[in-house]
Amino acid sequence: MNKVFLGKRISEQRKLKRLKQDELAKMVGIGSIHLSEIERGKKTPSMETFIKIVNSLDVPADILLRDAVNGAKPYILNDFTYKVKDLAPEQLKVITDFIDVLLNNLHYFDKKPG
Repeated sequence: MNKVFLGKRISEQRKLKRLKQDELAKMVGIGSIHLSEIERGKKTPSMETFIKIVNSLDVPADILLRDAVNGAKPYILNDFTYKVKDLAPEQLKVITDFIDVLLNNLHYFDKKPG
């Protein structure tokens, strides 16, 4: 498991919940420095701490682990749905238009330099 990706996901979800690091750290029962190290990918949380983070953030564990799980497509789709579920229809339209542009140009990412 890539601890940098895990830390990034924890940080993203914490910010979506509008929590400060010290607030989440207190909820989890760890120090804010320890949480900062986890979010920056310097440390990997123990299983117990990971479960407390998941419960405190009230998110499915697969949202945080999606970079490490084989067959992550369903988890990524769940994460996407979770992020856009409260948007207004006109906001969703902007996002789907943007995704259409990305998908139409995805082949540019497949090209090898040189």
